[in-house]
Amino acid sequence: MRRHHSVALRALCAAIALAAVGTVAAQQAPPLQEQMSADEFRAAGLDKLSSAELAALNTWLERRVGVETAAAVEQARAEGRRAVVEENRGFFHFGSQEPIESTIAGEFTGFGKGRRYTLANGQVWEQTDNARLAGVRRQDVGVRIRPGFMGVWWLQVDGYNSTAKVQRVE
Repeated sequence: MRRHHSVALRALCAAIALAAVGTVAAQQAPPLQEQMSADEFRAAGLDKLSSAELAALNTWLERRVGVETAAAVEQARAEGRRAVVEENRGFFHFGSQEPIESTIAGEFTGFGKGRRYTLANGQVWEQTDNARLAGVRRQDVGVRIRPGFMGVWWLQVDGYNSTAKVQRVE
């Protein structure tokens, strides 16, 4: 589970870093003549520009870098949001309301109140109702956890019609 938290944390840190870099780049972008050596400046033919033309070019480049930086920052934010939503699915009303499809890692021995079910994706769900499914012994069984009304989630095991009310604990 810690691996999932670190993925979301890394995505969030990347978005913050890109935002900081974008702000600094937009505020402190040195003009071309300071970014290039004198030889590079001459080789590019920029020494032939008037001071007004050079200023216009620098303004255009600054705007262009700002737009590209803003796009990169927005993309990083979107990726960070997606990672956080995916990571927190099933906790209260946070995250996506899409069903979760996975497998129960290891042996599944039926439903019982208070039992915990660890999924292959690292999530841990605990049964909160008295639903019973006795006499079952299966390995790595497929499950579907779907949202219900008022933040309730229901777990259903492949091959059985019974469902159990669950809540995510990890």
